[in-house]
Amino acid sequence: MSLMQVSGIGKAYRSYRSEWQRFARWFGMKTVPAEEIWVLKNVNFTIEAGQAIGIVGQNGAGKSTLLKMITGTLQPTEGSIKVNGRIAAILELGMGFNPELTGRQNAYHAAGLMGYSADQIRKAMPDIYEFAEIGHYFDEAVRTYSSGMQMRVAFAVATAFRPEILIVDEALSVGDAYFQHKSFNRIKEFQEQGTTLLIVSHDRASIQVLCDRAILLEKGTVIKDGAPEEVMDFYNALIAEKENSTVQIKQMADGRTQTVSGTGEITVEEIAILSDVGVPIEYVDVGQPVTLRVVAKAHQNIERLVLGYGIKDRLGQVMYGTNTHLKDQALENVKAGKRVEFKIAFNMNLGPGSYSVQTALCSTDTHLVDNYEWRDMALLFNVMNVNKHHFAGCAWMDPVIEVTVK
Repeated sequence: MSLMQVSGIGKAYRSYRSEWQRFARWFGMKTVPAEEIWVLKNVNFTIEAGQAIGIVGQNGAGKSTLLKMITGTLQPTEGSIKVNGRIAAILELGMGFNPELTGRQNAYHAAGLMGYSADQIRKAMPDIYEFAEIGHYFDEAVRTYSSGMQMRVAFAVATAFRPEILIVDEALSVGDAYFQHKSFNRIKEFQEQGTTLLIVSHDRASIQVLCDRAILLEKGTVIKDGAPEEVMDFYNALIAEKENSTVQIKQMADGRTQTVSGTGEITVEEIAILSDVGVPIEYVDVGQPVTLRVVAKAHQNIERLVLGYGIKDRLGQVMYGTNTHLKDQALENVKAGKRVEFKIAFNMNLGPGSYSVQTALCSTDTHLVDNYEWRDMALLFNVMNVNKHHFAGCAWMDPVIEVTVK
């Protein structure tokens, strides 16, 4: 049995010419609204126990509305949602908190609304207090709290008991880095114990580290559902898309999906990693000196050209990235028909594993201004440890260790 089934969900906000028409609608009489705005339309997906799902999309795509309907704080206009399990949710910051009550009183109230008994809440209260780490403010009115303090209490209450489904909106982006790390550690612990995670975030790293699946919403509908890296690449291309640009999806030989977007004034023709003698290689030793060679051809006159690149691990997290704008090497007035060769020399100080290179041809330090071409997985390569001592991690930072016994 699926843990959650979302079938044909739609949400419309309607306005009527009179309150009588609104009342008539409630009693099943057919009335035509003066205005009807659909925020979500025909959303379908199924979630199995133990999955971690990321919901992504631009502002106004319907993400928060979807979560509110799943948690029952908002009713759908059409469709149905079936949930088999207890839900804990952190949606809008401090939602449901009474500003005149203390953090402790709000914690009792919120946990009671989640269905826990007074005895269960009393036993969990010391853990909630300890996890929130706001000291004496826990017994002060919430109206005196900062947004970060509200987040701490809300998260501590929502995760005081391990739920079958944990839903987290962008609220986790509020607050200090320490508590964010602490929160993500608790989420990971719940995942290991079998909790299903549903998270909304614009943070690519969070989605790709925590989730094994991502759903992309655009204008209230699901336009992509799949592996996090593939969905986030497509989402990135969607953001960069301009009037004349296109987004192309290409299935690669290893089963992964490459996303290419841009207006096409200039495109990458060749890309390779070269050894110190200039030979293309696919397998690189840890710490080996290499050169990333990129050749691009201009199809139209380019007033200003910047090449950006990033090296990503197998989960799609960028290990390192920079561009010729940041390095003060942007090109001016590249003529149509010209080929531009970039040679980027560096030591491959990465840990063993599979990596990919993404490239961006644009006019400034961001491809969101003039996206001539954005190409994910432009090149795949592997790093091996041939002759170094074994080490853990994704970066080669070989130390000199001094040991003194006195």
